Amino acid sequence: MTTIRLKGMTWDHPRGYDPMVACSRLWKERTGVEIEWDRRSLQDFESFPVEELARRYDLIVIDHPHVGQITNEGCLRPLDIPGREAELDALARQSVGQSFPSYTWRGHQWAFPIDAATQVQAWRPDQIDAPVTQWRDLLPLAKRGRVQCPMRPPHSLMTFYTLAGNLGAPCAVEGPDLVDPAVGAETYELIRELVSHLDPACFEMDPIAVFERMVPPDSTIAVVPLIYGYVSYALDGFRPRRVRFSDIPTIGAAGPVGSALGGTGIAVSARGDHQDDATAFAYWVASAEIQRGPYAAAGGQPGNAVAWRDTQVNQPVAGFYADTQRTLDGAWVRPRHDGYMPFQQRAADRLNEALRSGESAASFVADFNALFRASLKP
Repeated sequence: MTTIRLKGMTWDHPRGYDPMVACSRLWKERTGVEIEWDRRSLQDFESFPVEELARRYDLIVIDHPHVGQITNEGCLRPLDIPGREAELDALARQSVGQSFPSYTWRGHQWAFPIDAATQVQAWRPDQIDAPVTQWRDLLPLAKRGRVQCPMRPPHSLMTFYTLAGNLGAPCAVEGPDLVDPAVGAETYELIRELVSHLDPACFEMDPIAVFERMVPPDSTIAVVPLIYGYVSYALDGFRPRRVRFSDIPTIGAAGPVGSALGGTGIAVSARGDHQDDATAFAYWVASAEIQRGPYAAAGGQPGNAVAWRDTQVNQPVAGFYADTQRTLDGAWVRPRHDGYMPFQQRAADRLNEALRSGESAASFVADFNALFRASLKP
């Protein structure tokens, strides 16, 4: 009997790679289908063309802002296929926050959330007694060199999104402007005030780089107010010091809402020779049973809410899921139109340029909105 072999692409971090390898091993035992996983850097994951990956891989781990582009390119297979309606409905109901609908576009489901994430707060329990609950309380810590934030594109833009959302005026997703000028100016000033007290290296740091600076025993970083959660760092023994995670510090009165949704979904190439086998694996690995079991046990950060509520999943990671789910359930879904991905890079670069030069808020916001309007043009 000929063995079916699939190829998959995920991202290069234990959280992104290890659970896929572990679950694929179980899948082979169950079905005889082999899946070999390659990995790409976090920066490539955020920007590399999915269409090119679809020519080479059967399974692709993606993030939701790509869906408008990939729909137009026709490079992925819709996962809402006849005969699996009950499974599809279960996955939709079990989504953490907007993770499942973030991959829905033009009436079809293009990926299943297998990893749920949004900007949350990270803090060192051996350095401060509790997480920061109000944004205004960050500045005294920042002035003492105890705060850091990842500001490498696109993460600076994610911080802008999150703060605007928490102010009660989330950015638009269809235009014509991305943000109200007054809200945009207030958001920009909040970021400028904070980064004026941070190590300038923040502009070259993504979340992983910040965590790696945070975990040495002699690190001065006590709190990161807005950073994509990485469950690996909540594990005792993963790094020299353990990181705790909590809801974001708030500015508005609505609680920890508005955070820019991240996470990943598993998608199936429309170019592959074994699309049914790849689709079967996608349904299986996104299911509650696998997400709260072997996926989480292998260091994954599940996208299924059943896993997030599971006491046994929370226990080894110091309550990572329970302590951040309010933020994730209130997270905001980024624009997803074809043309958004190039905008995301340009807008983050433009924001960092403005912050570094001390540019006025009005000038930056005008350019910011102009860039977004240009991205909407066919």
